[in-house]
Amino acid sequence: MSRIPEPESTPEGPAYEGRLLDRADEEVVDQGVAFDLRTLLSRRSLFGVVGLGLGAVALAACTTGTGGASATGGAAATGSGTATATPSAAGLPAAEIPDETAGPYPGDGSNGADVLEQSGVVRSDIRSSIGGGATAAGVPMALTLTVLDQANGDVPFTGAAVYVWHCDAGGGYSMYSSGIENETYLRGVQVADASGAVTYSSIFPACYSGRWPHIHFEVYPSVNDIGDSTNAIATSQVALPQAVCETVYALDGYEGSTANLAKVSLDSDNVFGDDGGALQLATVTGDATSGYQVALTVRVDTTTTPTAGSAPSGGGGAGGSAGGPAGGTPPTR
Repeated sequence: MSRIPEPESTPEGPAYEGRLLDRADEEVVDQGVAFDLRTLLSRRSLFGVVGLGLGAVALAACTTGTGGASATGGAAATGSGTATATPSAAGLPAAEIPDETAGPYPGDGSNGADVLEQSGVVRSDIRSSIGGGATAAGVPMALTLTVLDQANGDVPFTGAAVYVWHCDAGGGYSMYSSGIENETYLRGVQVADASGAVTYSSIFPACYSGRWPHIHFEVYPSVNDIGDSTNAIATSQVALPQAVCETVYALDGYEGSTANLAKVSLDSDNVFGDDGGALQLATVTGDATSGYQVALTVRVDTTTTPTAGSAPSGGGGAGGSAGGPAGGTPPTR
């Protein structure tokens, strides 16, 4: 378990890194997400570091901040030979990121569980549960989303808060799936830097029955909006390329994913099927040994009204014995 930081004693009251605690009677780790986000921004201004962990920086070192490009010089991997979203004349995605459902397992308070209330959710390394607990096993993955403000000439959406979540190698979602209801791994928030980029250290997700392999995310306009899921200005999903998925799913730990992948396509998927994921298909470089770098450029148009639904009623488990690659009734979102 991570060491709990100690508050500082000041004449004005307890503080952390020079800032007074919002909740003077509680520990630093219990100050809430707004305090976490201010801590993140303060550290960036001092050190110029994106993210909170050196592990994330190392894993993502070969990844650029835009979809469709990589500093490694390696070929982007897809099932059809290209992984970049359909470009516009300016080299950007052709339109704003499509609105998609957050699904039944968002963990944002819209369907029961709310990880966004927990101190520590602002982090770049999302492989372990917050404050200790389980660590998700799987092929390493560095995810970089570059968020652009389409309404203002596609400038970097600096300061936007991005919440990312996805299933584990068994197809389960923390906070919901049977056996991992008390875990919070593979969920985290980052704040876009000067280039609009947010980066996460994670693991490659499974393919569970009924869905193309994907990663969920929500974009909020500022650090003050993250506490209420209705403030999201974009809710969407990242599609993962077929060729990379086939390579990963042949490995131990991803049992069942190969069979599930064979039963779905980007065109038949109930989320990406509208356009085959043209604006959501990530660029991927790397390999299964050293890890993959996944990147996507996300254009957000603040002049349009978000249309994504939050979650259907109910919520039950997903993944593993409750609906992922191991069998059972699958989640569909």
